[in-house]
Amino acid sequence: MQRELLRRKTQADTALERAALTLEELVKEACEELRPFPPFPNALFTHAIELDPGPVANPDIGCVVVMEDGEICELEFGIDHEAIELSGSWDPVTARSEKKKALELHPLEYIVYAYDAIEKVTELLLEQAENSEEPG
Repeated sequence: MQRELLRRKTQADTALERAALTLEELVKEACEELRPFPPFPNALFTHAIELDPGPVANPDIGCVVVMEDGEICELEFGIDHEAIELSGSWDPVTARSEKKKALELHPLEYIVYAYDAIEKVTELLLEQAENSEEPG
């Protein structure tokens, strides 16, 4: 009996992993189509779309984004104190730090963020298509 229960759990884990891999490919395909990829709001160097799957989002993770290449990661903003010291002055452009941080998500968490990414990128692709069809 215990073996049967574990077999089903293993099958469920495998199904989740397959779904996550399929969604990963779909996210990458969609992101490749979206050109130009939008800059992240108030960012100087980063092109990304913020992901917010609502109440199922992991509250322990900061700003989760999908990047131009389809990677889902955490985006961190800050001040680059080393750049300030090297330049000898505080310049908002050189002092700004925008770093992407890799996320290690369980397949179930990844599915939630990947689906949100597909929804948001698809919405932008539809807007682009609509704008290109309008007579100008």
